[in-house]
Amino acid sequence: MGSLPETEPVVTYSKPPGVRLVERIKKSPLSFKAHQAIVLIVTFFAYASYHAARKTTSIVKSTLDPQSSDLGLKRLPWRISYHAEPPQSRKVSWVLGDGWAPFNASDGTSLLGELDLAFLAVYALGMYFSGHLGDRMNLRIFLTVGMVGTGVFTSLFGVGYWGNIHSFYYFLIVQMLAGLFQSTGWPSVVAVVGNWFGKKKRGLIMGIWNAHTSLGNITGSLVASAFLTYGWGWSFVVPGILIAFVGLVVFLFLPVSPESVGADTEEDELHSPMKSGEGLTEPLVKSAKEVKDKPVRFIEAWKIPGVAPFAFCLFFSKLVAYTFLYWLPFYISHTAIDGKYLSSETAGDLSTLFDVGGVLGGILAGHISDRLNARAITAGSFMYCAIPALFFYRSYGHVSLTVNIVLMFITGMFVNGPYALITTAVSADLGTHSSLQGNSRALATVTAIIDGTGSVGAAIGPLITGYISAKSWSAVFTMLMGAALVAGLLLTRLIVAEVAEKIEESRSRPSSGPSEPSDEELEV
Repeated sequence: MGSLPETEPVVTYSKPPGVRLVERIKKSPLSFKAHQAIVLIVTFFAYASYHAARKTTSIVKSTLDPQSSDLGLKRLPWRISYHAEPPQSRKVSWVLGDGWAPFNASDGTSLLGELDLAFLAVYALGMYFSGHLGDRMNLRIFLTVGMVGTGVFTSLFGVGYWGNIHSFYYFLIVQMLAGLFQSTGWPSVVAVVGNWFGKKKRGLIMGIWNAHTSLGNITGSLVASAFLTYGWGWSFVVPGILIAFVGLVVFLFLPVSPESVGADTEEDELHSPMKSGEGLTEPLVKSAKEVKDKPVRFIEAWKIPGVAPFAFCLFFSKLVAYTFLYWLPFYISHTAIDGKYLSSETAGDLSTLFDVGGVLGGILAGHISDRLNARAITAGSFMYCAIPALFFYRSYGHVSLTVNIVLMFITGMFVNGPYALITTAVSADLGTHSSLQGNSRALATVTAIIDGTGSVGAAIGPLITGYISAKSWSAVFTMLMGAALVAGLLLTRLIVAEVAEKIEESRSRPSSGPSEPSDEELEV
């Protein structure tokens, strides 16, 4: 009878096969820091491969529809080439062929736009379900299935080249299914990184880690462009094989959480207790005391303090960011800079500086939010700064190429900074909110809610821009500035709470200092 309490259950850990192999070769378990390094590296390349596969469509558009103004083929090194007349009056020629039916008809551009809309719509909708499933499944398996599925349907789009397929509905269905599998990526990688890194330096780490988006876009552009001359099908098949291969690496090496591999969490502040007096009205989150395994329901995740404001803020933030992603090359090539028009190829290359500014913005936003311990203040400040940046880029970007580059870089920094912060550190923070009472299985659901809501804005922004830009680009920038303003205003309540917390901290700090006078000194 007395010996029963002393019997400990046998704990079995689901270590990835690759990790077990490395430990067998080393003849010792991997340290906590080694596991963290593996997580950062594997998830970085995993999501970079998602973006590389996603980018191929924009690169091949100019081959499928040679008359499209949105030419995506990029060449290195950069060659600055100009045209004296605007793009609308230039005759477009394409050396690789006369397009691909049905996209080379008069409505080809609109058909390609419908593919983009279908992809983003299914991606946004699938995000909600992916997060819900991710919190209830092994994220390593779930992410592997998503990456292999993405690779299959990305490749199937390219198979249309060799299969001589000209049915629009074939490409539409393939794109929709690719978008569905693509939606598995973001909730999964953020949840895994959030499991391994505490809040203390999460903003800076995730800000640097978020560079995978730009790296994936650039890699996808280069790979798709390099294989385009061999037939546009290869531009889809090669990225498809690439993401499937990285998916295999994920299956072999990705540790989902410290608990799943038996790692010692004492080396990090993942589960540090709350300070006395912290309640559910805190501006953001504090780490939990204990770990529970019950998944959080979808509606419960929406009720976590801060989830709804940040989700709707990301809706407008992504609306701005994705409008630039899809339309910036077109805008640059159709705007006279110093009285001259850039070629479509040069405009495409030049637009990558917006992403470079976004990388710096993500790192700065993460670092500042860590130092201030104020996610909402940082995200809101960046969104408000994006308003004058957008205004100056529209008003003075045409003065010279140098001015255009500088203003574009600054705009990318302020537009993508809060976008990167909200989709990474904020999502991970809210997924471990104290109101969950230590439940660690809400990360994927919360991330999916926030990024899924943002992806709806990502689909709507470029769609609206397509209609408005035909009449006035000034109206487009007015819409973007309004969206940035609304995004900042949606965080007002959280900003006020964080400011109040900072004021309270500043008031209470002197009371514990050594220079505080005693009651006797005050009486004297």
